[in-house]
Amino acid sequence: MIGLFLNGLAASAGGGLTYLRNVLPQLSVRRDAHTTVALSPQLRHELQDLPNISFLETPIPDGSARRFWHEQAVLPRLIRESGADALISAGNFALRKSPVPQILLSRNSLYTSGDFLRDLRARQDYRLWLDTRIKGILAKRSIQWADCTVAPSRAFAEDLEHWTGKNVTCIYHGFDRDLFVGNKASLPPGLEQKLEAEPGTLRLLFVSHYNYYRNFETLFRAVPLIRDGLGGRKIKLFLTCTLRSDDNPGSYHAESAAALINQLGIAKNVVELGTVRYSQLHHVYQACDIYVTPAYAESFAHPLVEAMASGLPVVASDLPVHREICNAAAAYFHKFSPSELASGIVQVANSVERGREMAALGRKRSSDFSWTKHVDELTRLSRRLMEHSGRQGHRDMI
Repeated sequence: MIGLFLNGLAASAGGGLTYLRNVLPQLSVRRDAHTTVALSPQLRHELQDLPNISFLETPIPDGSARRFWHEQAVLPRLIRESGADALISAGNFALRKSPVPQILLSRNSLYTSGDFLRDLRARQDYRLWLDTRIKGILAKRSIQWADCTVAPSRAFAEDLEHWTGKNVTCIYHGFDRDLFVGNKASLPPGLEQKLEAEPGTLRLLFVSHYNYYRNFETLFRAVPLIRDGLGGRKIKLFLTCTLRSDDNPGSYHAESAAALINQLGIAKNVVELGTVRYSQLHHVYQACDIYVTPAYAESFAHPLVEAMASGLPVVASDLPVHREICNAAAAYFHKFSPSELASGIVQVANSVERGREMAALGRKRSSDFSWTKHVDELTRLSRRLMEHSGRQGHRDMI
């Protein structure tokens, strides 16, 4: 049996927590592995007790920099005490001196994104620009420190290889359709009411908290063009966020995006649903006609898989990651072109046959992603590193 130590201290209410929720049940049913998970006490109640999983609650200081140095000082001892044979660092940063072979899971595309840094300078958000540069240095060093770095897509793995000169392995993130659609309870009345629209209305969906790199502004500028191209058909764009800074994670300022909606005269076309619980999200996809994403930086993009599994045609910015995940199930547009975005939406909306073809391709493509496959490959990689390393955990020495 191999002992794994999963560093989940970087997990929050976002993607890190979603990753743990999907991966831990898969690890728990493996008879050849026992996993110790380090996480903050605030998140322990979010995860159920599971066989073969030991939770290690570790208080952490606020802020990424403080968390990084806290991990460097505390985790090596905890790893040795757990008897683990391999470390999986799930928060973009690695231990400089891991006592066991270390796999780094890297999934933050902002550190390699020139578009993001240019965007921050254009917004004069120099504090976030500096923070990103500093974290980027630590992330780049982390790839050097780790025995192996894993990216969730080939396109992002190639970005990391070009950035660091180190080999990077691709292991796709997964998707569990049965889990995704498992909650049959209806949406709360307030949310159902927000999703209401007149018959014949084109319903667009974008699933994201507000941030800069998801490029909301290009999408908003496309809405009047879509409206004009539909020949009188009404349009609603549903967002799973609210455009208020305090309601979104991170230090992104949403007020300028909210002001843009009013400037463009599309307030009646944009509906802010607010945060939707993951267990209820499938209802929102099923209530819509087309999924759209204008993001200019991504490493995997889970909502694309969710949308394809829900039978929605996808219109996505033309990123290598998006083409890799969706293949022929999406129509693509230049990431900063509202006119190309609008044209793509109108073409799909005006062709029932094309929409059905894209939906069928999307359902088939979504079945290629599996958390079981993800955990199988991650466990095989851990075992291979352990066998080729002179560093062994206490478990194999007793």
